[in-house]
Amino acid sequence: MRILSGIQPSGSLHIGNYFAMIKRMIEFQNDNELLCFIANYHALTTVYDASTLRSRTLDAAMDFLALGLDPDKAIFWVQSDIPEVQELAWLLSNVTGMGLLERAHSYKDKIAKGISPNHGLFAYPVLMAADILLYGCDKVPVGKDQKQHVEIARDLALRFNSTYGETFVIPEADIESTIATIPGTDGQKMSKSYGNTIDIFADEKKLRQSVMSIKTDSTPVDEPKPTDGNPLFEIYSLFLDSEGKEELRQRFETPGLRYGDVKKELFEVIWNYFSQARNNRKKYENDMQYVYDVLKKGAEKAREIASYYLDKARHNVGLDYKFTSK
Repeated sequence: MRILSGIQPSGSLHIGNYFAMIKRMIEFQNDNELLCFIANYHALTTVYDASTLRSRTLDAAMDFLALGLDPDKAIFWVQSDIPEVQELAWLLSNVTGMGLLERAHSYKDKIAKGISPNHGLFAYPVLMAADILLYGCDKVPVGKDQKQHVEIARDLALRFNSTYGETFVIPEADIESTIATIPGTDGQKMSKSYGNTIDIFADEKKLRQSVMSIKTDSTPVDEPKPTDGNPLFEIYSLFLDSEGKEELRQRFETPGLRYGDVKKELFEVIWNYFSQARNNRKKYENDMQYVYDVLKKGAEKAREIASYYLDKARHNVGLDYKFTSK
């Protein structure tokens, strides 16, 4: 099965990125054909400094490798190294209704938060659809909040196939039912834009500060603590198996638990969980040529797949005029 996953180089990776996508992605690479890319074209909707985009792109590459992405098992590249994706986005634009884009959650949410709209933001779902359809993937692992983007890609693939003939594989969203939306330190979805993340590669002091800042309620120590909608409980649960989660739930429901003590525990859990990844990352920082080589080879492999589907799309819409016989 061919599986595609991508992430924007929006700064340091946080545990929301890891549990919603990266952890599952790394597990997928063992038994599937995994394609993974760094979505630096998408980042242009929010990043307007060239040096920042360059550094974040390389940081994301090192982060992925440090966390266990194996270039011998997966195809790993940077989005902008495959120019075919932009041409496909244009072809898909011609079967995309305005209403579909106006209903996109990502667009409406950003407008509601006061972010000035532009074409890149509005057409974001079309480029994402091109990312998905260009590689003939069967499944796209996403968080619950990203499900609509895969649905849009499916819709555009069906419209394109109906209009021009069979061209694209119809992808499916793959959502981990037990991990849909991961809360940040303030209880909202964990996101850089909200400033509520717990960064994987933060230094010890910064990580401790982030964990200790997790929002909790004012339930007295001698009363049971809520678990539903409790960011501290939900974040801690990410690092536990089913038995561990049940034990944590019982602790929360037993009078006497102190949130501060749980936060201190959680810091130690997170720090130890990512210790090997921190060591791996230092290794890649000292061998950037290896990172460049991995991305170059990955782009070459990805482009072979992309060329097949783009050539098929170009033929079906009639752009290959040179080969038309009267």
